[in-house]
Amino acid sequence: MRDPSMEQTAAGLSTTSGIDARLIASSHERQVIRSLAYTVLELASRPKEEEKRKLWTNHNDLNKTRPLVFCDPENGWNEIITQDQIVCSNPLLRVWEMALRKEIFWGNDMKDDKVIEAHFYVPYNYSTTGWGLREETLRTSDEGSCIWIGKINDYEQDLPKLTFPDIVIDYEKTNRVVDFANELLGDILMVKLRGVWWWSLGMTWDYIKFRSLENFMLDILMYPEYVHKFMGFLCEATHRKLNFLESNHLLALNTGGSYVGSGGFGWTTHLPGPDFDPLKIKTINMWGFSESQETIGIDPEAYGEFIFPYEKTILERFGLNCYGCCEPIEPRWQFVMQFPHLRRVSVSPWADVSKMTELLRDEYIMSVKPSPTPLSMSTIDEAAIRKELRHIMQQTRNNHVEVIMKDNHTLGKNPMNVVNWCRLAKQEAMNL
Repeated sequence: MRDPSMEQTAAGLSTTSGIDARLIASSHERQVIRSLAYTVLELASRPKEEEKRKLWTNHNDLNKTRPLVFCDPENGWNEIITQDQIVCSNPLLRVWEMALRKEIFWGNDMKDDKVIEAHFYVPYNYSTTGWGLREETLRTSDEGSCIWIGKINDYEQDLPKLTFPDIVIDYEKTNRVVDFANELLGDILMVKLRGVWWWSLGMTWDYIKFRSLENFMLDILMYPEYVHKFMGFLCEATHRKLNFLESNHLLALNTGGSYVGSGGFGWTTHLPGPDFDPLKIKTINMWGFSESQETIGIDPEAYGEFIFPYEKTILERFGLNCYGCCEPIEPRWQFVMQFPHLRRVSVSPWADVSKMTELLRDEYIMSVKPSPTPLSMSTIDEAAIRKELRHIMQQTRNNHVEVIMKDNHTLGKNPMNVVNWCRLAKQEAMNL
């Protein structure tokens, strides 16, 4: 499930845009950040981190391993590390403090299979020129649900108003933030400049924001030629973006401790490939990811005609690929299986796990996402969760399986819910 408001991911902060980046740390803030960084360094130095790294590598290389376990509480982090627990007052340092505290909670409390690394990632400061038409939302309240108000009401009149968005990087601000991070904690953690330029390369999300879901589904029946035209435009925009990132040497490998797809990490020996140039990273050296979870209401043939061909041209650029998020994949498998270099496939709470075990066999990574609902209660039902996890792992014992807990919008205000879920999942994985 998408949450566009999220500023951080398991891969780290995506951009400093919008953050009041006052590059000053008080003596107390400096002490806090450096103390947290030393704790992360200590956790990263444990032998078990190297063991987990090898486990992910074997898993992603399709060697047989036990099921891997990863939990990213997403919005639930706001109940684990509350704002009143953040000590720093500088807005940028508050974000950095949160990121460090998350790593510590992962390493000390959740104890899943996430590798704790002695790295600190700083993103580029950038903006985009936009699509020419501004998206607009209507919310029920400041924190309530929202809908996107479609700006393409007439294809003939409105499509020509769209422009390809350009990325505009403020290198001066970016370098200042990198220098600030190095001065603050670079002697403890390795500071790395890394852009996070996309989560998904799926295009139907952008389509629906401009046209609305209802209109999109009607257009497939009434205006199929315009659906192809708009999807072609979005596909060209995506290629232009990737070309820009390649030619300006802005890409970073996601073949290590980077979160890839909608679950799991990138460790593998199959990338970056034999022709890799570390100074000129290309998409072929990386994991790609696409999905089309908004379109589960259309039949597989419509997906195959209007979405699959455009996603395919994007994923052809990448060395390995992930596909799917919350949508059930089995109805579309006849098309999804044709994606080049497909390696990781999402098995959402709405998927038929038994069917997916048959389809994926031992040829793909089966990224199973149990429902987050049981973790939204004030306390979890451990017996029920253990039963579900055991059933999943027994069903998938002949597959390459990872069990991913995500999409948590609340933990019932009880951080121990994710701690206990990880404990149960690791026990079941170890005992399989």
